[in-house]
Amino acid sequence: MHSLLLALAATPSPTDSGTLRPGLTDDQITPGIWGFLSTAFIVVLMLFLIVDMVRRLRRVRYRSQVEEERAAGETPEVREDADDAGEDGASDSAAAADGAVSEDGTSPGRGPKAPR
Repeated sequence: MHSLLLALAATPSPTDSGTLRPGLTDDQITPGIWGFLSTAFIVVLMLFLIVDMVRRLRRVRYRSQVEEERAAGETPEVREDADDAGEDGASDSAAAADGAVSEDGTSPGRGPKAPR
């Protein structure tokens, strides 16, 4: 085992067959402007992809939430009104849940009805 370690330590590292320009050393070589531009392009592309993915995930989450509320038989506005109107009285939230609309086109406890 000891002789194997000595053999590995004594073996010289392989030399490059290529040569560098005069005045350059191995640690001075960089990818240059093309390497920087390609790396910057990949970073910007990844940022756009991440922003797009977050937007799509938020949209899917919102759609599933709306679908769950629709399946439960209530709309998102009614749910918010029911939470806010719990202290004021149950009659307003019950009228809003029934879809009652006054003469001016507003539901009790809500603003004007939005066109569809």
